[in-house]
Amino acid sequence: MSREPRLVAPTIDALLAPLAQYDATLLAVSGGPDSTALLALAVEWSRRTPGSPRLAAATVDHGLRKGSGEEAAAVGALCARFGVSHQILVWRGDKPSSRIQERARAARYGLLAAHARDIGAQAIVTAHHLDDQAETALFRLLRGSGVGGLRAMAASVELDGVALLRPLLGVAKRDLITACEIRSLAYVSDPANQDPRYARTRMRRLAEALAAEGLDAIGLARLARRAGQIEEALERQTHATALRLGLGAGSSCDAAALLAEPTEIVQRLLVAAIAEVGGRPPSRVGLGKIETLTQQLARAHAAGAPFSANLAGARVRLARGALKVAAEPPRRSAARPRARG
Repeated sequence: MSREPRLVAPTIDALLAPLAQYDATLLAVSGGPDSTALLALAVEWSRRTPGSPRLAAATVDHGLRKGSGEEAAAVGALCARFGVSHQILVWRGDKPSSRIQERARAARYGLLAAHARDIGAQAIVTAHHLDDQAETALFRLLRGSGVGGLRAMAASVELDGVALLRPLLGVAKRDLITACEIRSLAYVSDPANQDPRYARTRMRRLAEALAAEGLDAIGLARLARRAGQIEEALERQTHATALRLGLGAGSSCDAAALLAEPTEIVQRLLVAAIAEVGGRPPSRVGLGKIETLTQQLARAHAAGAPFSANLAGARVRLARGALKVAAEPPRRSAARPRARG
């Protein structure tokens, strides 16, 4: 017997209201209970909402296990029942032997973003839910993430020129399963969700153990929300400090004024400048390396000594009281031996 449904029409309308700002949206539907519920809820919302966006759906067939093609076709049949256009996107080519889930996720988002652009959809909608949010926060906590990482998944981000929306982050997985059951919608269960080789499976089991001690998915999601609020405040302070000090790619700033700021702000300013100069995302600079760099700069400045270090394609140089972040000079290549005549 199914549980009492919590996803009633007013709740669904409030959750999916962010979709109304777009002309067309692409629903990412794998065939599991979460995305199957998203599909059904979005269709119902669309039918009772004047001016709602055109809905389309897509299923990514990663080709990693037997039967994935049939499952994708079943999603297509369900979409046909709902009157929603559907496309199967196949991840082609050789599959990696390591970091499979991470690389499959990157491929999935790439395929979805490309298809969204092809059909004129301005947003991709996924079925990430409360339990996913809790597992993400826990995973990043165990990895030693900073505040920015602990905020876990955002409800809306930009992905390759389209919006990526996660309207169900506050909804428990059990409520999405109930939504499928009361509508008699069949769904598939991915066996990878039970495979202990994958980090997500281990996080899920750890989350269950923590829930037994009182730290449940709601508590972890609350941690993520509060971390997000702190992150927003820190981002604003970092931006204001950058404008005041003038630290940026290729420009110098007063080292004493910079190092007088809270350590977190100093590190964020350095990350931003280094990432800009090095031409890579800030997340790829490395928190541990930035912490070490900040400590070295502080010691050198206190001793009145010059300092220089290369990190992530940038050179950070302290000299005569000024700090500058510029491109790392090209490395000298070994001299070629002269040809004998």
